[in-house]
Amino acid sequence: QVTFVESGGGLVRPGGSLRLSCAAQTIITVYVIVAWYRQAPGKQREMVARIYNDHTRYLPSVEGRFTISRGTGKDTVSLQMNNLQPEDTAVYWCNTDPAGTTWGQGTQVTVSS
Repeated sequence: QVTFVESGGGLVRPGGSLRLSCAAQTIITVYVIVAWYRQAPGKQREMVARIYNDHTRYLPSVEGRFTISRGTGKDTVSLQMNNLQPEDTAVYWCNTDPAGTTWGQGTQVTVSS
């Protein structure tokens, strides 16, 4: 099971941007599917974006605004989030897809004016 450490969250105004990063605690290859998930208060956790080799997939509500990518070392995965909206407010995590049973601390993203 791969575990990750997330970083990069914060408070941003609507329309703003944030870049989240997660670092795998073990060496992973591009053939490990890595995904960003989020959970908003009172809602279920959902997958926001995933990357497999160079193939990406997004939740429809974030497509065109979020970009998932791998770092040059392949052990880091980033999520560039542009034009953030209040409904993007959530705790964000990295995990594999399917998700392992262990979750990191996540990183809080708050979009508010």
